[in-house]
Amino acid sequence: MPTTLPLRALGRTGLQLPILGFGASSLGQEFRSVPLDEALQSVKVALECGLNFIDTSPFYGRGMSEVLLGIALRGIPRDQYILCTKLGRYDLAHFDFSARRVAESVDVSLHRLGTDHLDIMLCHDIEFVPMQQIVDETLPALRRAQKAGKIRFIGFSGYPQKIFRFIADQTDVDCVLSYNQYTLQNTRFVDETVPYLQSKGIGVMNAGPFSARLLTNAPLPHWLKEPENVKAAAREAARVCADRGTDIAKLALQFSVANPAIATTIAGSANPANIRRWADWIREPIDQELLQEVQRIFAPVKNLGHLEGLPENN
Repeated sequence: MPTTLPLRALGRTGLQLPILGFGASSLGQEFRSVPLDEALQSVKVALECGLNFIDTSPFYGRGMSEVLLGIALRGIPRDQYILCTKLGRYDLAHFDFSARRVAESVDVSLHRLGTDHLDIMLCHDIEFVPMQQIVDETLPALRRAQKAGKIRFIGFSGYPQKIFRFIADQTDVDCVLSYNQYTLQNTRFVDETVPYLQSKGIGVMNAGPFSARLLTNAPLPHWLKEPENVKAAAREAARVCADRGTDIAKLALQFSVANPAIATTIAGSANPANIRRWADWIREPIDQELLQEVQRIFAPVKNLGHLEGLPENN
């Protein structure tokens, strides 16, 4: 029998999400070559461990994540998982948020994922385009797909905090997804934006508790955009955790899932052992003394990040 995780309400949607969700980007081989059986097993293990909220996108593996996820979910009753995918970003520099592409993308994702409806559909990384189109064209097209019964709830995702007010000041959405901005080092999402979203009844989701490996013991990827002083602080924090016999990734995950204002925190891996480890970690109490020590290390670089997307959207 699958285990369960604590659940939190996603705004006014009526959805109850596990505090830890499964990010399927790794199924698209975004970070390494993944054996097929390992990719499929990671989905099975996520569901067994209670991570029954699954997040993907046609951008991840340029369709591969959705395809493999659809295969992995075959035979699993549809009411046993909550499915979120995205649209609008299809390659590193390929964005299309037109109404015509919305209708097409919804149908393609439904086919790849082997389902007749999506629980959540998000506009993906909207900071890379002039955002008025999202308000004027993309979200109205998504509402039409919602009325047709293809999508239950709609929203958008991105990195800069400016995007959330820009959209929500002009139109209604059901939920949003922020990434890498509620972590041990960067809490801007909760500091600056979450109270505003809550006042509007918008569901709040967070991704990237490890901040693109910054808050792990893994070698930092060459594409990591954080400033050098942030990277240096993260390496020091990782050493302090190791000296205390623990992994900074454990502390990072426990910290991100602990905030009751965030319905779910999404972490991704195609390694079943990682997923089991995460599920165990979040059931353990956080080491408050270690947390305070790590936060002191990050204090000089707290909330420092990078620019993402168009300059005017930051």
